Amino acid sequence: MLISETYRAIQQSLHENPGYGLASVHYAPQVASLVREQQVRELLDYGAGKGRLGEELEWLVPWELTVRRYDPAVPAWAAAPSPCDFVACIDVLEHIEPALLDNVLDDLRRVTAGLGFFTVHTGPAGKVLPDGRNAHLIQEPPRWWLPRFLERFELLNFSVMPWGFTVLVRRL
Repeated sequence: MLISETYRAIQQSLHENPGYGLASVHYAPQVASLVREQQVRELLDYGAGKGRLGEELEWLVPWELTVRRYDPAVPAWAAAPSPCDFVACIDVLEHIEPALLDNVLDDLRRVTAGLGFFTVHTGPAGKVLPDGRNAHLIQEPPRWWLPRFLERFELLNFSVMPWGFTVLVRRL
């Protein structure tokens, strides 16, 4: 299981808010640079939210890029995705239910046939869930996250940001 039904309903409701789930727009230029460098033709946006990463990449990548989307809280994109050579997971992992994080990371490993670009925010979100919890259910430093990635991926790049970090990984 990757998400509980209760949390899926909460996330589905949150995605109706126009200001929720837009972090991927900020990372689109960085993702586009990796896509161009690696000559990626197909990308899986894992935890796609509103699908804004794909929209941004349409004009940032100079060739036709197929963007597949997966988000269990968006009915149109809730089907389990098949593996892809390049997977982007932007502002997702800190929102995962802690008891299901290993399942989600294992699924990310399953779908990452080549490279993965993942971002993790390590502090509190500005939003609160209807039940009073912070929207970032997992607020842990990189030293907590990195062993979890290293169990599943080869680390190609690690970049610390003021709010968290990004990783570029290859499936083991």
